[in-house]
Amino acid sequence: MTYEIHRYPADLIDVLELAGERVVIRPVLPQDQDLTAAFFGDLSPRARQQRFLSAMRSLPPGLLERLTQVDYTSHLALVAEVFRDGHERVIAEARYALRADRSEAEFAIAVAEPWQGLGLARRLLETLARRAAQAGIRCLVGETLDSNERMLKLAQRAGFSITRSLDTRGLMRLQKTLAPALAALPPTAAAA
Repeated sequence: MTYEIHRYPADLIDVLELAGERVVIRPVLPQDQDLTAAFFGDLSPRARQQRFLSAMRSLPPGLLERLTQVDYTSHLALVAEVFRDGHERVIAEARYALRADRSEAEFAIAVAEPWQGLGLARRLLETLARRAAQAGIRCLVGETLDSNERMLKLAQRAGFSITRSLDTRGLMRLQKTLAPALAALPPTAAAA
């Protein structure tokens, strides 16, 4: 699939302090394939299963390309990274991709285990929701395993409705209607 690449959304670059380290959140770039592969390779088998809803040992090349070759409009992906010894290291990723009807987008988030519970997933989800609202997307949807307690708590706190998936046993459907007013708020006000 070929995307028309839109302007890089530099306004989404954010810097925060977590666990005593400087964390940069930014939109993914096409040249991030190696960083993305390393991030997913470092996730535990359980974390990979929670992210992809199946046990994946590594990312297939085609999927790796789709995760990093985004158009920033119908498919937006963010990475959170730290810099150690002069090298970038991705510690989280979040994305949404428009569905066929273009009024809904499916989202996904993965955070490396040492960085969980620090508010990073919440920050990434807030940024995705704000940008989706700005883009006119009316609803964010996702699925997670019913055993993924962290994701279920995050979704609940963020105002998502949570229901059992009618299609697949063991999956929960997450859904949130986005308010157009959310698009106009600065990040801290949107989180309130």
